Amino acid sequence: MKAAVIVFPGSNCDRDLAVALRAAGADVSMVWHKDAALPAGVDLVAVPGGFSFGDYLRCGAIAAQSPVSRAIVAHAERGGYVLGICNGFQVLTETRLLPGALMRNAGLRFVCRTVGLRVASTDSAFTRAYAPGAIINLPIAHHDGNYVADAETLAQLQAEDRIAFTYTANPNGAQADIAGVLSSNRRVLGLMPHPERAVEAAQGGTDGVPLFAGLISALALA
Repeated sequence: MKAAVIVFPGSNCDRDLAVALRAAGADVSMVWHKDAALPAGVDLVAVPGGFSFGDYLRCGAIAAQSPVSRAIVAHAERGGYVLGICNGFQVLTETRLLPGALMRNAGLRFVCRTVGLRVASTDSAFTRAYAPGAIINLPIAHHDGNYVADAETLAQLQAEDRIAFTYTANPNGAQADIAGVLSSNRRVLGLMPHPERAVEAAQGGTDGVPLFAGLISALALA
């Protein structure tokens, strides 16, 4: 399985994400944001956390205009898989691959700690390796993780089982405690917590492992 990890100026979780994907068995390429095309045969595009372009304008807004972002959108429209973590989630909402937006945390403070999450849906390649309703622990590190969407969008996400993860104790004011959402075809996931920072015991926990392992195994069978 081939994965491409996107690198923007200001990305700081790209190498962590590549390590987690390689550990799960993926063949990983690092792709610079000015590249207009993805490597041939890529199955998964992973957009990492960090502070792309210094989070100027809006988080992810400038990155969404990079040449590679057009290639990511085209990949998703062809049915390819896309994973966006933290700043990557923000980029995916700015490209409209995912609905809603990520706003400033309700307390207007940067939040950096491990939080509890409930696996709200296991009906995706990303979440299939978790038990339904499982409580897991993943780190967060963001200033703009407050997920917002209009009432119609929230109702649609809930009705279509597209809320992938929810917080057990809301750290940022996100509507409906949302920590991660899926696209309508369930092949694009955006989440604010960092599963790539929870894949080794030395990191304090391994609750991120099933996300990567389940994804890689699902794509291998596709």
